[in-house]
Amino acid sequence: MVMKTPVGDHRRRFTCDDCGAIHYQNPRVIAGCLIEQDEKVLLLRREIAPQAGLWNLPAGFLENGETVREGAMRETREEAMAEVDLQYLHVVYNLPQFHQVYLIYYGALPQGRFGAGEETLEARFFAKSEIPWDEIAFESTKYALEKWLSRKPGDRQVYEGSLSLK
Repeated sequence: MVMKTPVGDHRRRFTCDDCGAIHYQNPRVIAGCLIEQDEKVLLLRREIAPQAGLWNLPAGFLENGETVREGAMRETREEAMAEVDLQYLHVVYNLPQFHQVYLIYYGALPQGRFGAGEETLEARFFAKSEIPWDEIAFESTKYALEKWLSRKPGDRQVYEGSLSLK
């Protein structure tokens, strides 16, 4: 394997010197959801690294063969032990430095049931004034929460943000 710009391409890529096969490295997609119930948001205290012990939305890496919606629903089942009704895409958050893109849906719990899954220490709803801002695990979650707080009733705008490392 060598790092070079293949003929007809514009980026350096890992390429097999013997057969010419190009090994593309593309961003990973994280799918999740912001769940609102009675004007409160569901947050999960992470049991696993990175950011163990901090709060996050139910979200995780998309698996091969899944749609983004399926991935967001699966992550919610795994982490929050809940069946979610995904209503619309809420946030696209770019982390180009980490080769990741977050897609966060807005959703509700039609059955109202939730709990702490295997990767979760605690799951609970927070009123807007109770959000533990200093204990939020990721900038993508902070962004999704900020946009949730700023939206007007009936707003279904998709917000797009990016991590800026200055």
